[in-house]
Order: sequence, then C-alpha cells, then structure tokens
Amino acid sequence: MSDTHPDDPASDTDHVVSSAAYSPLYQQIKGLLLQGLDRAEWKPGEAIPSELELAARFQVSQGTVRKAIDELAAENLLIRRQGKGTFVATHHEARVRFRFLRLTSDDGQPKMTGSQVLDCRRVKASADIAHLLDLRAADAVVNLRRLLSFEQVPTILDDIWLPGAMFRGLTADSLARYRGPLYGLFESEFGVSMVRAEEKIKAVSASADQAKLLRVAASSPLLQVERVSFTYGDRPVEVRRGLYVTERFHYKNSLN
Repeated sequence: MSDTHPDDPASDTDHVVSSAAYSPLYQQIKGLLLQGLDRAEWKPGEAIPSELELAARFQVSQGTVRKAIDELAAENLLIRRQGKGTFVATHHEARVRFRFLRLTSDDGQPKMTGSQVLDCRRVKASADIAHLLDLRAADAVVNLRRLLSFEQVPTILDDIWLPGAMFRGLTADSLARYRGPLYGLFESEFGVSMVRAEEKIKAVSASADQAKLLRVAASSPLLQVERVSFTYGDRPVEVRRGLYVTERFHYKNSLN
C-alpha cells in the first residue's frame, strides 16, 4: 500500500503514470494543474511554479509542462508575463474581465460603463434554473437583477442566478458597496472563478417592464443572451439571462 497522501506531489506523479495509456502526457499534466487551480493551491493573480519546478514535481520533461501551460494560457486560465513568469488569471485584470462581455459599440470605440443592482434576494430555484445549475428542485439560489449602462444609457438588463450554498452573504448591500467587476467579487469574496461559459442567443421583444428599465418602447427588439458559466471541473455556478439593446451595439464573437 502506498504511503503517499492525495495532495502529495508523488500522488500526482502516480496518477500520471497510471493513466498514461488513456490520454497524451501533456493533457494529464494540464489536468493536474487544473486540479491545483480548483483546490486553490495557486490563487487568482498569484504566480504558479516555474516550468522546471513543475517538471520536477510531475517527473516529466519541461516541454511537456510548457505544452500544458500553453493550452491553459490559450484558454485564459493562466497568463504569461514576459520575464516575470506565469500567473493565475483573475477577473480583476482587464484582459480577463472583458472576456465575457461581447457587446461592442458599432463605432469600435470603448464606452464608459456603469452598473446598478436593482434587486438581490434568496429564492427557491425553479425547475429550469435548478437543472442548469445541477441543483435539486427548490434548492436556494441567489437571484439578482442588474442594469448595465454605456455612456449612461441603459443597455443590458441581466437576471442572474447563483447557487445559494456557494454565495452565502451575497446581499444587495454588499453589491452596492462593491465597485469592481462582478466576477471579480465572486472570485475574491466567495472563491468562485468563472473559467468558461456556454451561451444561447435569440431575438425577443421587450415586455413593458423590461422596456421601461431599458428606456425603449414596449415590444422593441432585444437580443437575449442566456449564459451558463462554469468553474473548474466543469461545475455550473451561474445562470445569466441578459437582454441587450443593440441600436448602437453588436454582439462580437471570435471563432477559432
């Protein structure tokens, strides 16, 4: 029987060796690095060990480690800084913060944004939200509504649902006091990093209530974006349904 602990580097190496037949070695190293990120071995904004240190830890070549890190950097989970090392991505950094905001002005110029939280309360999850968040029906969720403005013009109305157990203490008051990006708050105060998302987009017409908040005519065309965001381990941690006014904006995506 092995006397290694699950968190020991030796256990990591044993895992690589035992599963070598099932996936490329660099993918296994990538998986182990993701495990380290998931258990907060390296926190957002912190540097991870050097490639040489990680190669020694996992008993693989530096090139194998580099390939794993390259993939994580391409996925915006790690950030390389020339001459400084490799760091865990954080939503407090602009290049990561705006990765999930795809609305772009038609003139291509950056616009000053503002955020107003309209409501924040704990409710029982509806069947569809529970399903998307992998919760049981009627589990507690935090439901918040937020209005985003560009150049002081209301542009995005977001309805957001978060697992109640993960976001205890999130209130309208705490949101009102916070001045940074919402995902940055989730990361620093609740230890939840949004690392990827899936979206569905369709055209809808504004209800009377939505039109009033967005300052458009009732039944005006809006772009509805439903997003499910995931943290490490592909665990769903947010459902967001946003309504976008696109008279002066468009939704921009890059397909690779």
